[in-house]
Amino acid sequence: MAENYEVEQPSQTHQTLQEVSRALENGMFVHVRRMLEDMEPEDIAHLLEASPPKSRLVLWQLTDPEEQGEILEELSEDVKDGIMVRMQPEQLAAATEGMDTDDVAYLLRSLPDNVSQDVLSQMDAQDRARVEQALAYPEETAGGMMNIDVVTIRSDVTVDVVLRYLRMRGELPEATDALYVVDENSRLIGELPITTLLTSQPDTEVLEVMEDVDDAIPVDMSDSDVASLFERRNWVSAPVVDEEHQLVGRITIDDVVDIIREDAEHSMMSMAGLDDEEDTFAPVLKSARSRSIWLGANVLAALAAASVSNLFENTLDQMAAIAVLMTIVPSMGGVAGNQTVALVIRGLAVGHIGDSNTRWLLNKEALVGLLNGVIWACIIGGVVVLWKGNLMLGGIIAAAMLTNLVVAGVAGVTVPILLKKMKVDPALAGGMALTTITDMVGLSVFLGLATLFLV
Repeated sequence: MAENYEVEQPSQTHQTLQEVSRALENGMFVHVRRMLEDMEPEDIAHLLEASPPKSRLVLWQLTDPEEQGEILEELSEDVKDGIMVRMQPEQLAAATEGMDTDDVAYLLRSLPDNVSQDVLSQMDAQDRARVEQALAYPEETAGGMMNIDVVTIRSDVTVDVVLRYLRMRGELPEATDALYVVDENSRLIGELPITTLLTSQPDTEVLEVMEDVDDAIPVDMSDSDVASLFERRNWVSAPVVDEEHQLVGRITIDDVVDIIREDAEHSMMSMAGLDDEEDTFAPVLKSARSRSIWLGANVLAALAAASVSNLFENTLDQMAAIAVLMTIVPSMGGVAGNQTVALVIRGLAVGHIGDSNTRWLLNKEALVGLLNGVIWACIIGGVVVLWKGNLMLGGIIAAAMLTNLVVAGVAGVTVPILLKKMKVDPALAGGMALTTITDMVGLSVFLGLATLFLV
């Protein structure tokens, strides 16, 4: 049943987009408003992201103001920013009513300081204090992604008292699977799972049934490390503590899913030199400007590889066969190296690679490059001998292929690790750096050997 849903969903979304587009072109705004009222906030967000800028602004004006906060949460950063800059502070403040504190802080961080201050001034004192507390922590840390709306209890009360307190409270924060037990100084001393609470005798003290909390998340832990912990421990939520082990908030699985998705999109888009939050329908000049920087870096890398060919200009003039075959070696090296780079970047992202196993991984990839090098050197060398009828030329391209594939394996490990130590994003620069290395090494070895033995 789930498989059919996955197949049909894109088609259904496309049909909705087409219907909305036709209705907007025909001025049927009331019809569009009714359609939006029947849609979930996340579906409206998807519709906005899939619409050109002019249609997007009209659609936004037709959305229900009470749902605008939830819609903004689901939008990519570029689209969200483009909508929020056109909203008045009082509209933004109204849109954030009822939202979790961490989500409000996320929205306000993307606004200029003067605008975010205006929005904060529109909130009531309690909400403003909570949001300001969340904004005090860096964005890409546990403090920046946590929600401070937490239910706490004391250890010296009974289960019956806790249940009466919860009934009086009326509702629990979203994704609450445990209540946190604190002492008189707000230090975290344990947690009481909801399942334990519901199945314990009413006269049992919390101290007797609570569980230890050994894995509370430090407030300054990076969001990527938080996501890795959630993935390994299968948590639904987790408490966040400061340096004195005082409970300051909690992180829930929905926030972690967002981090995992953003990290995946970042890695994918960075390999093409693009911002992971870039709007698909961004203006031409903005898209051209952001992409030209990466194109310029690639031009420099291509010129570096071309300079190697230029050193062997006389060799290329004397043997046309060399010019025909010279692209094979760097191309194979680039493909093999990028396979290793992708593997290492993933290993770095999930915390599998560290100082203790880097040497082993380096030796392993060098041997993989050697084995593949022998196999493909024999295949390519044999093809060249049969094609060109030149045994020496076949031996030269085989030697260059073997060398370049070994270099590609070694560079595929060392380049991402060195970039990360230099505080450079391996996903952004790793592929280009690796390709430059394999192009220069492949051309140098192939053309160098050809100059020595053939010309």
